[in-house]
Amino acid sequence: MMQSLYTASTGMLGMQTQIDTTANNIANVNTIGFKKSRAEFADLMYQVQEYAGTSTSDTTKSPTGIEVGLGVRPTAINKIFSEGSLKQTDNQLDIAITGRGFFKMELPDGSEVYSRNGAFKMDDNGTLVNSDGYKLVPEVVVPEDATNITIGTDGTVTVIQPGQTEATQIGQITTTNFINPAGLHSLGDNLYIETDSSGQAVEGSPGLDGLGILRQGFVELSNVELVVELTDLITGQRAYDSNSKVITTSDEMLQTVNGLKR
Repeated sequence: MMQSLYTASTGMLGMQTQIDTTANNIANVNTIGFKKSRAEFADLMYQVQEYAGTSTSDTTKSPTGIEVGLGVRPTAINKIFSEGSLKQTDNQLDIAITGRGFFKMELPDGSEVYSRNGAFKMDDNGTLVNSDGYKLVPEVVVPEDATNITIGTDGTVTVIQPGQTEATQIGQITTTNFINPAGLHSLGDNLYIETDSSGQAVEGSPGLDGLGILRQGFVELSNVELVVELTDLITGQRAYDSNSKVITTSDEMLQTVNGLKR
């Protein structure tokens, strides 16, 4: 059987992975805080017919050898944590991180998750939560009679209450960073959890120790660039087509061999 059939099939599978990754990026072009992914590949092992340096005579050696590649395989789908553009919303509970860092939230089972999506709301107790009701950590509770909420670039949360002329601090928003954010595990819903590859979470005040500052009244948009994704989509499609042509050509060659007569 011709090796090209198997080699081209690995190419088609690889390009399918790239197209699937690109499709997910495009689907989330308007998802707040979404971070795009990039498929990465490596060539497979080689079938060696002659090693480089093999003697070709008493005084000469083969300078290159003969090695036939056996295809390609996906090695990683890497999350790109570059910063997305900021969009002004004028909603006082929308917060964007300018720079490094994640918001920490708590799931109903008590486990901690992280997100770049700062579109927060208030629950029936005045606690800041995300769209799924997961509480921001540390917890921030807004008094029922608060008339104005201000969130500083350093995460300080203050409110104005009736009868008061000065703002009262009600909480402190912190952010969390990882030495390798690409190693975080994606849960969906713009949430990530810590893994051994990401390193341990390092929590601190926004603007300190390399953490980004906060911007009230803004949200961070997806970092997906449609022009780049559409180019990758076309490239993946053409490469997929080319690999299918290799399979068709190999099949035609086999058909020719099977049609030979003595």
